[in-house]
Amino acid sequence: MSRLRAAGLVETRRGRGSSVLARPPAQDFTHSLGTVRTPGDRLHLLELRRGIEVEAAALAAARRTPAALAAVDAALRRTAAVRGGASDAVEADFAFHRAVAAATANRFYLDLLDTLGAGAITRPYAGPEPDPGHLDQVLGEHRRIRDAIASGDAMGAAAAMRTHLDASMTRLRGYER
Repeated sequence: MSRLRAAGLVETRRGRGSSVLARPPAQDFTHSLGTVRTPGDRLHLLELRRGIEVEAAALAAARRTPAALAAVDAALRRTAAVRGGASDAVEADFAFHRAVAAATANRFYLDLLDTLGAGAITRPYAGPEPDPGHLDQVLGEHRRIRDAIASGDAMGAAAAMRTHLDASMTRLRGYER
């Protein structure tokens, strides 16, 4: 009983006995994502993604299957074909990162990335149209990640993902100034 009291799960009152306390509600991470507004928030979100997606890329390389690699390739083609507005570019970018997470064969990576959603893609755009130079840079970075995954190079995939997310941080810092 003392352990349960220490954990805050029960309350004991003299003369009344013990009663089970309600557990505090779990914090919903999607609420935090709704508060991402400042350039600093976006950089912090990229830091979080780096901590998650670098390992995801390594696992994807180690565990890739032909079907998973086909999904990564399809997402890469989608990114290469973006000619629409910024929202199309963001959705295509997210689809690539989601395909990498799915290739880990660990549902929690995919669940976490889905929780972050496409809003986690912190692409800096000056207007409604994507910058072709920016898209070319991102596409090249995505291709390096894909190639390392395809060759089963876990360390190379992790390094390519880290380079990509670090470059995203650098681009975001340059845009926000």
